[in-house]
Amino acid sequence: MAFDATIRAAAPFQKRRTEQRKKVAFAIQKSDLQRKVRVKKAANLILFLVDASWSMAVAERMAATKGAILSLLTDAYQRRDRVGLIVFQKDRATLILPPTSSVMLAQRALSDIPVGGKTPLSAGLLMAYEVLTQEQIIHPDVEPLLIVLTDGAGNVSIGALPPQEESLSFAEQIAGRNYRTVVINMEHASFDQGLAQSLADHLEAPCYTLNELKAESILSTVRQEMSEPKKK
Repeated sequence: MAFDATIRAAAPFQKRRTEQRKKVAFAIQKSDLQRKVRVKKAANLILFLVDASWSMAVAERMAATKGAILSLLTDAYQRRDRVGLIVFQKDRATLILPPTSSVMLAQRALSDIPVGGKTPLSAGLLMAYEVLTQEQIIHPDVEPLLIVLTDGAGNVSIGALPPQEESLSFAEQIAGRNYRTVVINMEHASFDQGLAQSLADHLEAPCYTLNELKAESILSTVRQEMSEPKKK
């Protein structure tokens, strides 16, 4: 019972309850009773999925992502938010940073990230799906947000389908779980073939091309998405 709220609810009626107050100093009736209701704010899980295959801009991409992750963790303590990082390169995806709220663990995990090789986009999408699904089982109140930094081009399959077809199939699985997702297009405008937009379409997600690939611009995009109501 919410004692303070019950007293406040009963206070205006004390003059009317003369008979009842002959036996008690303060008259409370069943209609006055209030209960405590805790409104639990859902925690956010921001999972980054980053193309770490060989690219002229891979170092810039990683530096910007690391900066955004650490900034998110720095101000996430009170909201119970957690951040994770998956990178994909060569023939596999790697969970570099399992979802955490610890800046110290993040700094340690982000110090050395493998780069180079081909682009196993479908492996990255499958791992993201698995991590988000497992997190929602363990933390049912979590609000997941997947941030995919890629040009949308995959050239390594993990099954029998061609790489691009396989990637879009996994993207549809993620969309089917209604996970909030954002694609940040890493392709240079002069060479853009629309692959990142196609991936975003299959993820049912917005696709952004950032003017500057910096931690601040990624951070702004993430915060914008977190502040908007989730589409049903």
